[in-house]
Amino acid sequence: MESTIIFILLSISTCFFYFLNSLSRRRKSGVITRLPPGPYPFPIIGNILKLGNKPHHSLAALSKTYGPLMSLKLGTTTTIVVSSREIAQEFFLKHDVSFSSRSIPHVVNTHDHDKLSMAWLPVGDQWRKLRRISKEHLFVVRQLDASHLLRKEKVQQLVDHVQGYCDNGKPVNIGQTAATTTLNVLSNFIFSIDLAQYDSRSSQDFKDLVWSLMEVGGKPNIADFFPVLRWLDPQGLLRKSNLYTGKILAIFEEYINKRLEERSSGSSDASSSKDLLDLLLDMSENEQSLISIDDIRHLLFDLFIAGTETTSSTLEWAMAELIHNPEQMSKARSELEEVIGKEDRTFQESDISRLPYLHAIVKETLRLHPPVTFLLPHKATKDVEIQGYIIPKDTQILCNLWGMGQDSNTWSDAQRFKPQRFLDVGIDYKGRDLELIPFGTGRRICPGLPLAHRMLHLMLGSLIYKFDWKIEEGMVMDMSDKFGMTLQKNLPLMAIPVKL
Repeated sequence: MESTIIFILLSISTCFFYFLNSLSRRRKSGVITRLPPGPYPFPIIGNILKLGNKPHHSLAALSKTYGPLMSLKLGTTTTIVVSSREIAQEFFLKHDVSFSSRSIPHVVNTHDHDKLSMAWLPVGDQWRKLRRISKEHLFVVRQLDASHLLRKEKVQQLVDHVQGYCDNGKPVNIGQTAATTTLNVLSNFIFSIDLAQYDSRSSQDFKDLVWSLMEVGGKPNIADFFPVLRWLDPQGLLRKSNLYTGKILAIFEEYINKRLEERSSGSSDASSSKDLLDLLLDMSENEQSLISIDDIRHLLFDLFIAGTETTSSTLEWAMAELIHNPEQMSKARSELEEVIGKEDRTFQESDISRLPYLHAIVKETLRLHPPVTFLLPHKATKDVEIQGYIIPKDTQILCNLWGMGQDSNTWSDAQRFKPQRFLDVGIDYKGRDLELIPFGTGRRICPGLPLAHRMLHLMLGSLIYKFDWKIEEGMVMDMSDKFGMTLQKNLPLMAIPVKL
Protein backbone atom coordinates (compact mmCIF):
# COMPACT_ATOMS: atom_id res chain seq x y z
CA MET A 1 0.00 0.00 0.00
CA GLU A 2 2.80 2.40 0.94
CA SER A 3 4.64 1.66 -2.29
CA THR A 4 1.46 2.46 -4.27
CA ILE A 5 1.07 5.83 -2.53
CA ILE A 6 4.75 6.63 -3.11
CA PHE A 7 4.34 5.69 -6.79
CA ILE A 8 1.29 7.95 -7.22
CA LEU A 9 3.03 10.86 -5.49
CA LEU A 10 6.10 10.34 -7.65
CA SER A 11 3.93 10.37 -10.80
CA ILE A 12 2.20 13.59 -9.72
CA SER A 13 5.55 15.20 -8.90
CA THR A 14 6.93 14.16 -12.29
CA CYS A 15 3.93 15.72 -14.03
CA PHE A 16 4.28 18.87 -11.95
CA PHE A 17 7.93 19.40 -12.84
CA TYR A 18 7.22 18.51 -16.47
CA PHE A 19 4.45 21.13 -16.46
CA LEU A 20 6.71 23.81 -14.93
CA ASN A 21 9.50 23.05 -17.38
CA SER A 22 7.13 23.27 -20.34
CA LEU A 23 5.64 26.50 -19.01
CA SER A 24 9.09 28.02 -18.58
CA ARG A 25 10.16 27.13 -22.13
CA ARG A 26 6.99 28.63 -23.62
CA ARG A 27 7.31 31.85 -21.63
CA LYS A 28 10.87 32.28 -22.84
CA SER A 29 9.75 31.83 -26.44
CA GLY A 30 6.92 34.33 -26.00
CA VAL A 31 4.37 31.86 -27.39
CA ILE A 32 2.26 31.64 -24.24
CA THR A 33 1.11 35.25 -24.48
CA ARG A 34 -0.29 34.76 -27.99
CA LEU A 35 -2.42 31.66 -27.62
CA PRO A 36 -6.13 32.05 -28.42
CA PRO A 37 -8.39 32.82 -25.44
CA GLY A 38 -9.65 30.05 -23.19
CA PRO A 39 -10.60 29.23 -19.60
CA TYR A 40 -7.91 29.78 -16.99
CA PRO A 41 -6.10 26.47 -16.36
CA PHE A 42 -5.59 24.96 -12.92
CA PRO A 43 -2.01 24.04 -12.00
CA ILE A 44 -0.92 20.66 -13.39
CA ILE A 45 -4.37 19.44 -14.56
CA GLY A 46 -5.17 22.52 -16.63
CA ASN A 47 -8.74 22.45 -17.99
CA ILE A 48 -9.32 18.69 -17.80
CA LEU A 49 -12.28 19.10 -15.44
CA LYS A 50 -14.04 21.24 -18.06
CA LEU A 51 -14.49 18.27 -20.39
CA GLY A 52 -17.19 16.38 -18.49
CA ASN A 53 -18.72 13.14 -19.80
CA LYS A 54 -19.88 14.81 -23.03
CA PRO A 55 -16.92 16.91 -24.20
CA HIS A 56 -18.71 17.95 -27.41
CA HIS A 57 -21.42 19.64 -25.30
CA SER A 58 -18.94 21.09 -22.78
CA LEU A 59 -16.60 22.58 -25.37
CA ALA A 60 -19.51 24.00 -27.40
CA ALA A 61 -20.72 25.78 -24.24
CA LEU A 62 -17.22 27.11 -23.52
CA SER A 63 -16.89 28.44 -27.07
CA LYS A 64 -19.87 30.70 -26.44
CA THR A 65 -17.76 32.44 -23.79
CA TYR A 66 -14.28 32.30 -25.34
CA GLY A 67 -15.08 32.23 -29.04
CA PRO A 68 -14.84 29.72 -31.91
CA LEU A 69 -11.02 29.76 -31.71
CA MET A 70 -10.27 28.60 -28.17
CA SER A 71 -7.22 27.21 -26.38
CA LEU A 72 -7.23 24.68 -23.55
CA LYS A 73 -4.56 23.15 -21.37
CA LEU A 74 -5.37 19.47 -20.98
CA GLY A 75 -2.66 18.49 -18.53
CA THR A 76 0.58 19.32 -20.33
CA THR A 77 -1.06 19.15 -23.76
CA THR A 78 -1.99 22.39 -25.50
CA THR A 79 -5.23 21.95 -27.45
CA ILE A 80 -6.94 24.34 -29.85
CA VAL A 81 -10.70 23.90 -30.33
CA VAL A 82 -12.25 24.99 -33.64
CA SER A 83 -16.00 25.66 -33.51
CA SER A 84 -17.01 27.73 -36.54
CA ARG A 85 -16.99 27.73 -40.33
CA GLU A 86 -14.64 30.71 -40.56
CA ILE A 87 -12.03 29.24 -38.23
CA ALA A 88 -12.28 25.81 -39.88
CA GLN A 89 -11.55 27.46 -43.21
CA GLU A 90 -8.39 29.05 -41.77
CA PHE A 91 -7.10 25.73 -40.43
CA PHE A 92 -8.18 23.14 -42.98
CA LEU A 93 -8.16 25.06 -46.27
CA LYS A 94 -5.91 28.11 -46.01
CA HIS A 95 -3.29 26.37 -43.81
CA ASP A 96 -4.14 22.76 -44.70
CA VAL A 97 -0.50 21.72 -45.18
CA SER A 98 0.53 23.00 -41.74
CA PHE A 99 -2.30 21.14 -39.97
CA SER A 100 -2.45 17.93 -42.03
CA SER A 101 -0.57 15.77 -39.51
CA ARG A 102 -2.28 13.79 -36.78
CA SER A 103 -2.12 14.09 -33.02
CA ILE A 104 -2.19 10.37 -32.23
CA PRO A 105 -4.11 9.27 -29.13
CA HIS A 106 -2.37 6.78 -26.89
CA VAL A 107 -5.00 4.08 -27.55
CA VAL A 108 -4.07 4.01 -31.25
CA ASN A 109 -0.54 2.84 -30.41
CA THR A 110 -1.50 -0.82 -30.57
CA HIS A 111 -0.65 -3.56 -33.07
CA ASP A 112 1.39 -0.87 -34.94
CA HIS A 113 -1.88 0.66 -36.11
CA ASP A 114 -0.48 4.18 -35.75
CA LYS A 115 2.31 3.23 -38.20
CA LEU A 116 0.14 1.40 -40.75
CA SER A 117 -3.25 3.12 -40.73
CA MET A 118 -4.18 5.58 -43.46
CA ALA A 119 -6.26 7.44 -40.87
CA TRP A 120 -3.28 8.11 -38.58
CA LEU A 121 -0.21 8.15 -40.81
CA PRO A 122 1.36 11.56 -41.44
CA VAL A 123 1.01 12.92 -44.96
CA GLY A 124 3.87 11.24 -46.83
CA ASP A 125 4.64 8.51 -49.36
CA GLN A 126 3.00 5.68 -47.41
CA TRP A 127 -0.13 7.72 -46.74
CA ARG A 128 -0.36 8.78 -50.39
CA LYS A 129 0.01 5.17 -51.54
CA LEU A 130 -2.83 3.93 -49.33
CA ARG A 131 -4.97 6.92 -50.22
CA ARG A 132 -4.45 6.28 -53.92
CA ILE A 133 -5.36 2.59 -53.56
CA SER A 134 -8.57 3.52 -51.72
CA LYS A 135 -9.60 6.08 -54.29
CA GLU A 136 -8.74 3.98 -57.35
CA HIS A 137 -10.08 0.60 -56.24
CA LEU A 138 -12.78 1.34 -53.69
CA PHE A 139 -14.48 4.67 -54.01
CA VAL A 140 -13.96 5.76 -57.60
CA VAL A 141 -17.30 6.33 -59.39
CA ARG A 142 -16.59 3.57 -61.90
CA GLN A 143 -16.08 1.00 -59.16
CA LEU A 144 -19.12 2.14 -57.18
CA ASP A 145 -21.31 2.02 -60.29
CA ALA A 146 -20.07 -1.51 -61.03
CA SER A 147 -21.08 -2.71 -57.56
CA HIS A 148 -24.56 -1.13 -57.47
CA LEU A 149 -26.28 -4.53 -57.86
CA LEU A 150 -24.57 -5.74 -54.69
CA ARG A 151 -25.96 -2.80 -52.71
CA LYS A 152 -29.38 -3.26 -54.31
CA GLU A 153 -29.41 -6.92 -53.23
CA LYS A 154 -28.34 -6.17 -49.66
CA VAL A 155 -30.85 -3.35 -49.22
CA GLN A 156 -33.59 -5.62 -50.57
CA GLN A 157 -32.58 -8.14 -47.89
CA LEU A 158 -32.93 -5.30 -45.37
CA VAL A 159 -36.45 -4.52 -46.62
CA ASP A 160 -37.42 -8.22 -46.57
CA HIS A 161 -36.12 -8.54 -43.01
CA VAL A 162 -38.11 -5.49 -41.87
CA GLN A 163 -41.19 -6.87 -43.64
CA GLY A 164 -41.12 -9.83 -41.29
CA TYR A 165 -41.30 -7.49 -38.30
CA CYS A 166 -44.06 -5.55 -40.01
CA ASP A 167 -46.11 -8.73 -40.46
CA ASN A 168 -45.67 -9.59 -36.75
CA GLY A 169 -46.09 -6.04 -35.43
CA LYS A 170 -42.74 -6.24 -33.61
CA PRO A 171 -40.21 -3.39 -33.14
CA VAL A 172 -36.97 -3.34 -35.13
CA ASN A 173 -33.61 -2.35 -33.62
CA ILE A 174 -32.81 0.19 -36.33
CA GLY A 175 -29.13 0.69 -35.50
CA GLN A 176 -28.35 -3.03 -35.25
CA THR A 177 -30.26 -3.80 -38.45
CA ALA A 178 -28.51 -1.02 -40.35
CA ALA A 179 -25.14 -2.22 -39.03
CA THR A 180 -25.81 -5.71 -40.40
CA THR A 181 -26.68 -4.29 -43.82
CA THR A 182 -23.64 -2.01 -44.08
CA LEU A 183 -21.39 -4.75 -42.71
CA ASN A 184 -22.58 -7.18 -45.38
CA VAL A 185 -22.22 -4.63 -48.17
CA LEU A 186 -18.59 -4.09 -47.17
CA SER A 187 -17.82 -7.76 -46.49
CA ASN A 188 -19.21 -8.82 -49.88
CA PHE A 189 -17.32 -6.08 -51.66
CA ILE A 190 -14.10 -7.11 -49.90
CA PHE A 191 -14.45 -10.87 -49.18
CA SER A 192 -17.46 -11.93 -51.33
CA ILE A 193 -19.28 -13.21 -48.23
CA ASP A 194 -21.85 -12.08 -45.68
CA LEU A 195 -20.04 -11.37 -42.43
CA ALA A 196 -23.28 -11.26 -40.43
CA GLN A 197 -26.88 -12.41 -40.42
CA TYR A 198 -29.98 -10.54 -39.26
CA ASP A 199 -31.23 -11.50 -35.80
CA SER A 200 -27.98 -13.31 -35.03
CA ARG A 201 -25.39 -12.59 -32.41
CA SER A 202 -22.64 -12.36 -35.03
CA SER A 203 -23.59 -8.91 -36.30
CA GLN A 204 -24.29 -7.64 -32.79
CA ASP A 205 -21.01 -9.08 -31.52
CA PHE A 206 -19.09 -7.25 -34.24
CA LYS A 207 -21.08 -4.04 -33.63
CA ASP A 208 -20.42 -4.34 -29.90
CA LEU A 209 -16.73 -4.90 -30.59
CA VAL A 210 -16.56 -1.83 -32.82
CA TRP A 211 -18.55 0.32 -30.37
CA SER A 212 -16.34 -0.80 -27.47
CA LEU A 213 -13.30 0.30 -29.45
CA MET A 214 -14.97 3.61 -30.35
CA GLU A 215 -15.96 4.15 -26.72
CA VAL A 216 -12.39 3.53 -25.52
CA GLY A 217 -11.05 5.87 -28.21
CA GLY A 218 -13.50 8.59 -27.21
CA LYS A 219 -12.76 8.59 -23.49
CA PRO A 220 -10.59 11.42 -22.14
CA ASN A 221 -7.26 9.72 -21.42
CA ILE A 222 -4.81 10.77 -18.70
CA ALA A 223 -2.03 9.28 -20.82
CA ASP A 224 -2.81 11.85 -23.54
CA PHE A 225 -2.98 14.72 -21.06
CA PHE A 226 0.33 13.71 -19.47
CA PRO A 227 2.44 11.89 -22.11
CA VAL A 228 5.07 11.21 -19.47
CA LEU A 229 2.60 8.69 -17.97
CA ARG A 230 1.92 6.79 -21.20
CA TRP A 231 4.07 3.85 -20.14
CA LEU A 232 1.79 3.43 -17.11
CA ASP A 233 -1.55 3.38 -19.02
CA PRO A 234 -3.26 4.64 -15.84
CA GLN A 235 -6.86 3.99 -17.00
CA GLY A 236 -6.12 0.72 -18.77
CA LEU A 237 -7.42 2.16 -22.04
CA LEU A 238 -4.44 1.01 -24.12
CA ARG A 239 -4.88 -2.51 -22.76
CA LYS A 240 -8.57 -2.51 -23.77
CA SER A 241 -7.79 -1.03 -27.17
CA ASN A 242 -5.13 -3.70 -27.70
CA LEU A 243 -7.71 -6.40 -26.91
CA TYR A 244 -10.49 -5.07 -29.18
CA THR A 245 -8.12 -4.19 -32.03
CA GLY A 246 -6.50 -7.62 -31.83
CA LYS A 247 -9.87 -9.38 -32.08
CA ILE A 248 -10.92 -7.37 -35.13
CA LEU A 249 -7.56 -7.82 -36.88
CA ALA A 250 -7.71 -11.57 -36.16
CA ILE A 251 -11.04 -11.80 -38.03
CA PHE A 252 -9.50 -10.18 -41.09
CA GLU A 253 -6.32 -12.24 -40.85
CA GLU A 254 -8.39 -15.43 -40.93
CA TYR A 255 -10.02 -14.42 -44.21
CA ILE A 256 -6.73 -13.26 -45.72
CA ASN A 257 -4.98 -16.53 -44.84
CA LYS A 258 -7.86 -18.59 -46.23
CA ARG A 259 -7.73 -16.66 -49.50
CA LEU A 260 -3.94 -17.04 -49.72
CA GLU A 261 -4.31 -20.81 -49.28
CA GLU A 262 -6.94 -20.93 -52.03
CA ARG A 263 -4.73 -18.93 -54.37
CA SER A 264 -1.64 -21.06 -53.71
CA SER A 265 -3.55 -24.33 -54.15
CA GLY A 266 -5.36 -23.10 -57.26
CA SER A 267 -8.72 -23.87 -55.70
CA SER A 268 -10.08 -20.33 -56.13
CA ASP A 269 -12.41 -19.80 -59.09
CA ALA A 270 -10.34 -17.88 -61.62
CA SER A 271 -13.40 -17.18 -63.74
CA SER A 272 -15.25 -15.35 -60.98
CA SER A 273 -15.01 -11.60 -60.57
CA LYS A 274 -12.22 -10.48 -58.31
CA ASP A 275 -13.20 -8.81 -55.08
CA LEU A 276 -11.20 -6.15 -53.28
CA LEU A 277 -9.14 -8.69 -51.32
CA ASP A 278 -7.99 -10.33 -54.57
CA LEU A 279 -7.01 -6.95 -55.98
CA LEU A 280 -5.04 -6.07 -52.84
CA LEU A 281 -3.30 -9.47 -52.77
CA ASP A 282 -2.41 -9.04 -56.46
CA MET A 283 -0.75 -5.75 -55.54
CA SER A 284 1.13 -7.35 -52.64
CA GLU A 285 2.50 -10.10 -54.92
CA ASN A 286 3.58 -7.64 -57.59
CA GLU A 287 7.32 -7.15 -58.03
CA GLN A 288 7.01 -3.52 -56.99
CA SER A 289 4.92 -4.68 -53.99
CA LEU A 290 2.72 -1.62 -53.58
CA ILE A 291 1.21 -2.96 -50.37
CA SER A 292 2.15 -5.56 -47.72
CA ILE A 293 -0.09 -8.07 -45.93
CA ASP A 294 0.15 -5.92 -42.79
CA ASP A 295 -0.93 -2.91 -44.84
CA ILE A 296 -3.93 -4.89 -46.09
CA ARG A 297 -5.01 -5.96 -42.59
CA HIS A 298 -4.93 -2.41 -41.27
CA LEU A 299 -6.55 -0.95 -44.38
CA LEU A 300 -9.44 -3.39 -43.95
CA PHE A 301 -9.59 -2.44 -40.27
CA ASP A 302 -9.99 1.24 -41.21
CA LEU A 303 -12.62 0.47 -43.86
CA PHE A 304 -14.81 -1.63 -41.57
CA ILE A 305 -14.47 0.61 -38.52
CA ALA A 306 -15.20 3.79 -40.47
CA GLY A 307 -17.77 2.26 -42.80
CA THR A 308 -20.11 0.32 -40.52
CA GLU A 309 -20.45 2.28 -37.31
CA THR A 310 -20.70 5.77 -38.80
CA THR A 311 -23.24 4.81 -41.48
CA SER A 312 -25.48 2.78 -39.17
CA SER A 313 -25.49 5.41 -36.42
CA THR A 314 -26.35 8.17 -38.93
CA LEU A 315 -29.23 6.12 -40.33
CA GLU A 316 -30.50 5.48 -36.80
CA TRP A 317 -30.45 9.22 -36.02
CA ALA A 318 -32.23 10.03 -39.31
CA MET A 319 -34.99 7.53 -38.59
CA ALA A 320 -35.33 8.79 -35.01
CA GLU A 321 -35.71 12.39 -36.21
CA LEU A 322 -38.29 11.44 -38.85
CA ILE A 323 -40.37 9.39 -36.40
CA HIS A 324 -40.08 12.27 -33.93
CA ASN A 325 -41.15 14.70 -36.69
CA PRO A 326 -43.98 12.94 -38.61
CA GLU A 327 -44.60 15.95 -40.87
CA GLN A 328 -41.11 15.63 -42.33
CA MET A 329 -41.58 11.86 -42.67
CA SER A 330 -44.77 12.48 -44.64
CA LYS A 331 -43.02 15.00 -46.94
CA ALA A 332 -40.19 12.57 -47.62
CA ARG A 333 -42.59 9.74 -48.46
CA SER A 334 -44.65 11.99 -50.74
CA GLU A 335 -41.51 12.95 -52.65
CA LEU A 336 -40.54 9.29 -53.03
CA GLU A 337 -43.99 8.36 -54.30
CA GLU A 338 -43.99 11.27 -56.74
CA VAL A 339 -40.58 10.36 -58.18
CA ILE A 340 -40.77 6.58 -58.03
CA GLY A 341 -44.52 6.06 -58.15
CA LYS A 342 -46.66 3.93 -55.89
CA GLU A 343 -46.06 0.72 -57.82
CA ASP A 344 -44.33 -2.07 -55.97
CA ARG A 345 -40.76 -1.61 -57.16
CA THR A 346 -37.43 -1.28 -55.43
CA PHE A 347 -35.96 2.12 -54.65
CA GLN A 348 -32.72 2.30 -56.66
CA GLU A 349 -29.53 4.35 -56.60
CA SER A 350 -30.49 5.96 -59.89
CA ASP A 351 -33.46 7.56 -58.07
CA ILE A 352 -31.28 9.35 -55.49
CA SER A 353 -30.38 12.37 -57.63
CA ARG A 354 -34.10 13.20 -58.14
CA LEU A 355 -34.93 13.43 -54.42
CA PRO A 356 -33.89 16.85 -53.04
CA TYR A 357 -35.91 16.52 -49.83
CA LEU A 358 -34.30 13.16 -49.03
CA HIS A 359 -30.91 14.83 -49.59
CA ALA A 360 -31.96 17.60 -47.22
CA ILE A 361 -32.93 15.08 -44.53
CA VAL A 362 -29.50 13.42 -44.70
CA LYS A 363 -27.75 16.81 -44.54
CA GLU A 364 -29.85 17.94 -41.58
CA THR A 365 -29.15 14.67 -39.77
CA LEU A 366 -25.41 15.07 -40.34
CA ARG A 367 -25.62 18.66 -39.05
CA LEU A 368 -27.41 17.76 -35.82
CA HIS A 369 -25.84 14.34 -35.29
CA PRO A 370 -22.45 14.14 -37.05
CA PRO A 371 -21.16 10.56 -37.16
CA VAL A 372 -18.07 11.70 -35.24
CA THR A 373 -18.37 14.53 -32.71
CA PHE A 374 -14.83 15.75 -33.40
CA LEU A 375 -12.75 15.31 -36.52
CA LEU A 376 -9.81 13.00 -35.83
CA PRO A 377 -7.28 15.27 -34.06
CA HIS A 378 -4.93 17.26 -36.26
CA LYS A 379 -1.51 18.52 -35.21
CA ALA A 380 0.41 21.65 -36.14
CA THR A 381 3.66 20.84 -37.96
CA LYS A 382 5.04 24.34 -37.30
CA ASP A 383 4.10 27.61 -35.58
CA VAL A 384 1.20 29.20 -37.51
CA GLU A 385 -0.47 32.58 -37.02
CA ILE A 386 -4.28 32.47 -37.08
CA GLN A 387 -6.26 35.69 -36.59
CA GLY A 388 -3.39 37.31 -34.68
CA TYR A 389 -2.78 34.32 -32.40
CA ILE A 390 0.04 31.80 -32.58
CA ILE A 391 -0.76 28.10 -32.86
CA PRO A 392 2.50 26.50 -31.65
CA LYS A 393 4.15 23.53 -33.35
CA ASP A 394 2.87 20.14 -32.07
CA THR A 395 -0.35 21.68 -30.73
CA GLN A 396 -3.38 19.38 -30.95
CA ILE A 397 -6.31 20.68 -33.04
CA LEU A 398 -9.86 19.53 -32.28
CA CYS A 399 -12.69 20.52 -34.62
CA ASN A 400 -16.00 20.29 -32.76
CA LEU A 401 -18.38 19.19 -35.52
CA TRP A 402 -21.29 18.86 -33.11
CA GLY A 403 -20.68 22.39 -31.82
CA MET A 404 -20.51 23.77 -35.38
CA GLY A 405 -23.89 22.20 -36.11
CA GLN A 406 -25.34 24.01 -33.09
CA ASP A 407 -23.86 27.40 -34.00
CA SER A 408 -26.72 29.92 -34.04
CA ASN A 409 -24.54 32.36 -36.02
CA THR A 410 -24.63 29.91 -38.93
CA TRP A 411 -27.90 28.05 -38.45
CA SER A 412 -31.24 29.64 -37.56
CA ASP A 413 -33.26 27.67 -35.01
CA ALA A 414 -30.18 25.46 -34.72
CA GLN A 415 -31.60 22.91 -32.24
CA ARG A 416 -34.59 22.00 -34.42
CA PHE A 417 -34.71 19.35 -37.13
CA LYS A 418 -35.56 21.37 -40.25
CA PRO A 419 -34.48 19.65 -43.48
CA GLN A 420 -36.10 22.42 -45.52
CA ARG A 421 -33.23 24.75 -44.56
CA PHE A 422 -31.13 22.96 -47.21
CA LEU A 423 -33.62 23.12 -50.07
CA ASP A 424 -32.85 26.63 -51.29
CA VAL A 425 -29.10 26.73 -50.55
CA GLY A 426 -26.16 25.02 -52.21
CA ILE A 427 -24.59 23.72 -49.00
CA ASP A 428 -23.25 20.17 -49.22
CA TYR A 429 -21.13 17.89 -47.02
CA LYS A 430 -18.43 17.04 -49.57
CA GLY A 431 -15.74 19.24 -48.04
CA ARG A 432 -16.24 22.53 -49.85
CA ASP A 433 -18.78 24.12 -47.49
CA LEU A 434 -17.01 24.45 -44.14
CA GLU A 435 -20.19 24.85 -42.09
CA LEU A 436 -21.01 21.17 -42.79
CA ILE A 437 -17.97 18.88 -42.83
CA PRO A 438 -19.01 15.60 -41.13
CA PHE A 439 -16.56 13.73 -43.37
CA GLY A 440 -13.77 16.28 -42.96
CA THR A 441 -12.24 18.53 -45.59
CA GLY A 442 -8.95 19.18 -47.35
CA ARG A 443 -6.44 16.39 -47.89
CA ARG A 444 -7.71 14.52 -44.83
CA ILE A 445 -11.31 14.25 -46.06
CA CYS A 446 -12.76 10.75 -45.63
CA PRO A 447 -12.16 8.76 -48.84
CA GLY A 448 -15.27 6.66 -48.14
CA LEU A 449 -17.65 9.61 -48.49
CA PRO A 450 -18.98 8.54 -51.96
CA LEU A 451 -19.98 5.10 -50.63
CA ALA A 452 -21.51 6.53 -47.44
CA HIS A 453 -23.52 8.97 -49.58
CA ARG A 454 -25.05 6.15 -51.62
CA MET A 455 -25.67 3.82 -48.68
CA LEU A 456 -27.34 6.44 -46.47
CA HIS A 457 -29.78 7.58 -49.14
CA LEU A 458 -30.48 4.06 -50.39
CA MET A 459 -31.24 2.56 -46.97
CA LEU A 460 -33.15 5.57 -45.63
CA GLY A 461 -35.22 6.00 -48.78
CA SER A 462 -36.07 2.29 -48.87
CA LEU A 463 -37.21 2.20 -45.25
CA ILE A 464 -39.55 5.18 -45.51
CA TYR A 465 -40.79 4.34 -49.03
CA LYS A 466 -41.92 0.86 -48.00
CA PHE A 467 -43.10 1.41 -44.42
CA ASP A 468 -44.60 3.84 -42.00
CA TRP A 469 -43.04 3.77 -38.54
CA LYS A 470 -44.22 4.17 -34.96
CA ILE A 471 -42.95 3.75 -31.42
CA GLU A 472 -44.51 1.19 -29.09
CA GLU A 473 -47.48 2.57 -27.19
CA GLY A 474 -46.48 4.13 -23.90
CA MET A 475 -42.84 4.54 -24.96
CA VAL A 476 -41.19 8.00 -25.07
CA MET A 477 -38.75 8.82 -27.86
CA ASP A 478 -35.29 9.34 -26.35
CA MET A 479 -33.21 11.78 -28.41
CA SER A 480 -30.20 12.11 -26.07
CA ASP A 481 -26.72 11.07 -27.16
CA LYS A 482 -23.70 9.41 -25.58
CA PHE A 483 -20.11 10.29 -26.32
CA GLY A 484 -17.57 8.14 -28.08
CA MET A 485 -15.51 8.43 -31.23
CA THR A 486 -18.89 8.14 -32.95
CA LEU A 487 -22.07 9.85 -31.78
CA GLN A 488 -24.50 7.18 -30.59
CA LYS A 489 -28.07 7.42 -29.38
CA ASN A 490 -28.18 7.01 -25.63
CA LEU A 491 -30.88 4.34 -26.05
CA PRO A 492 -31.22 2.21 -29.20
CA LEU A 493 -34.08 3.15 -31.51
CA MET A 494 -36.74 0.42 -31.40
CA ALA A 495 -39.45 1.21 -33.98
CA ILE A 496 -42.40 -0.78 -35.37
CA PRO A 497 -42.75 -0.85 -39.19
CA VAL A 498 -46.31 -0.42 -40.40
CA LYS A 499 -47.62 -1.51 -43.80
CA LEU A 500 -48.59 1.43 -46.01
